[in-house]
Amino acid sequence: MARVQGRRVIVVGSANADLVFHSPSLPRPGETVVGADLSTSQGGKGANQAAAAGRLGADTWLVGCVGEDVHGRAAVADLQRFNVMTDFVATTTAAPTGVAAVVVDGDAENQIVVASGANALLRPEHV
Repeated sequence: MARVQGRRVIVVGSANADLVFHSPSLPRPGETVVGADLSTSQGGKGANQAAAAGRLGADTWLVGCVGEDVHGRAAVADLQRFNVMTDFVATTTAAPTGVAAVVVDGDAENQIVVASGANALLRPEHV
């Protein structure tokens, strides 16, 4: 894996809790499909990019917004685990942390619904 030590990366973006449902097929409109299993992980386009840069050794910051809830605390802890500095991740009581529901079928096709939550409260002054 290439190392990018000595590089600085600042990511402005979302941090979500991903609820991933594995299912034999994707549901059609109005259909209920029984899934095989459920996993929860940290996600969001911004958090994923920041975590990747942090894992590669770059000095990395995420500018984002999470709720003051269990998902927000988990998102910040996960970012820190990947050497991402979270000084600029705001927390709010005005909205919960964003959550994505991801359904993945047996062919690895997916459907995703995102409730943006606190991500939608990120403002230019945060940057």
